[in-house]
Amino acid sequence: MAAKRNNQDILGKTWHHSRFEDVDRLVSLKEQKGLKISVAFPTLNEELTIGKEILVIRTELMDRYPLIDEIAVIDSSSKDKTRQVAERFGARVIASKTILPKYGSYRGKGENLWKSLYALEGDIIVWVDADISNIAPKFVYSLIGPLLEDESTAYVKAFYERPLRSSKGISPSGGGRVTEILVRPLFSLFYPELALLVQPLSGEYAGRRELLEQLPFSVGYGVELGHLIDIFHLAGCGAIAQVDLDMRIHRNQTTASLGKMAYGILHTFLSRAEKYGTANVLRELGDCHIALEQEDAVHSVKKTEIPTVERPPMIEIAEYREKFKRAPPPVD
Repeated sequence: MAAKRNNQDILGKTWHHSRFEDVDRLVSLKEQKGLKISVAFPTLNEELTIGKEILVIRTELMDRYPLIDEIAVIDSSSKDKTRQVAERFGARVIASKTILPKYGSYRGKGENLWKSLYALEGDIIVWVDADISNIAPKFVYSLIGPLLEDESTAYVKAFYERPLRSSKGISPSGGGRVTEILVRPLFSLFYPELALLVQPLSGEYAGRRELLEQLPFSVGYGVELGHLIDIFHLAGCGAIAQVDLDMRIHRNQTTASLGKMAYGILHTFLSRAEKYGTANVLRELGDCHIALEQEDAVHSVKKTEIPTVERPPMIEIAEYREKFKRAPPPVD
């Protein structure tokens, strides 16, 4: 894929899912273009929701409409029955650690996404989180639609309202706290074009293989933010679209968990800022997240290692180039 940047405003490629609800039309476009489409669920202990997600997507978008060619679960050594449930409902289940074993294995969503590029066959890859309670076909077909309609679109993000559970009940919105407290301010300062994404950290997105294989992948929390910044520099905002799915219901994270997430995301942001000369990082970054825990009026320090490893663009992996008949990337 050419690295010609297109700085079209992201809001010019912002759609509601209803635009793509004619799945027959999408199937026709797919067949006209001769494309294969894969859906992958990265999982870790998702036995309560993964079965329904697979059933809904397989029944509607493989059996009823032949839009999807492949559904796979890429699993990070779940301790519950995630793998058994996924297999029972018809998904191909692959342990992340068995994919490209020569390159080792890390626990993290980004690791699963990176390895899925090698494991899956699709020209278009759709990634969907495995903890969605209100799963519906629109979570998949509406991400594929912009890619089938417009050749200049290469990466599509979902956005939605995210209800927030609290001791007072459920608020209709208020989720996406890391986005509003950390990511949107960072984008506003350094990448205002990307601040026009409603949910930059959403776990549902799709992309063309020829773009995805050029991107490095943070193995942990920073994978989505890293993708967006890399795509901005590689292809411009015109390659990105976003689709409104109305609402997504899932587990809400604790404040402590969000702090760890923010650490990983900020680490990825700073690595990109240094890579692209956006800002200078003047000292070596800390190697763990530091939190304070209180018990009986005594505070103790809790240090947690958060994965900050970056996987290289898949196009740099010799086994991938051999499998998908790709030429080596040019040497700078």
